[in-house]
Amino acid sequence: MWRRALPPIHPDGWRFILIFAAVTLILFWIAQPLGWLGVIATIWCVTFFRNPWRVTPQREGLVVAPADGVVVAVDEAVPPPELGMGAAPMRRIGIFLSIFDVHVNRVPAAGRVVKTAYRKGKFVNAALDKASEDNERMAIRLALADGAEIAVVQIAGLIARRILCELTEGQSVIAGQRLGLIRFGSRTDLYLPLSWSHFAIVGQRMVGGETVLADTRANESARSGMVH
Repeated sequence: MWRRALPPIHPDGWRFILIFAAVTLILFWIAQPLGWLGVIATIWCVTFFRNPWRVTPQREGLVVAPADGVVVAVDEAVPPPELGMGAAPMRRIGIFLSIFDVHVNRVPAAGRVVKTAYRKGKFVNAALDKASEDNERMAIRLALADGAEIAVVQIAGLIARRILCELTEGQSVIAGQRLGLIRFGSRTDLYLPLSWSHFAIVGQRMVGGETVLADTRANESARSGMVH
């Protein structure tokens, strides 16, 4: 119960939490009302770096969301050229992470890391489609057991200034495994073969490591959604 109520903190966050706490003490010393603003900011910093436990479906053929957030794009696009996956378009599912979402990214499906590639870029609003092309990013190419390949791309946002990827080339991974962190607001793109049935709808909220985005064994058309 305590693991659910009090999720662990990502190691990358402790120094920021300590900085926020130190500034809060200084603000209390300067003027008490400012100190309470610091308390609020420190609480936010703690929640930003939360690293919750997730229950990931492990059946072969399932692809889970690589990040928490809202789906802002479901379209066709060529994967990042630095991954060497060719010029054929794939199904791209873009997930926008606000500053209030969990920012720990997760592996969408079991397989092997074929390549990781970092590219410098801009820091425009991650909710915009051009962020996938223009912004700083870390791209990850995964080979699945059946020979298919997919890609996950960590993309910096308007105020994001650090992308952390914990995977190495040649590493074997499982679905739901933590792969890294983007600090702070950001976007995560997932590239899938066009032939796969996907279940993502623009506006849908994702739970990283739990929400099923696609099923290689399914045979159904794309879904539509309705806001209630």
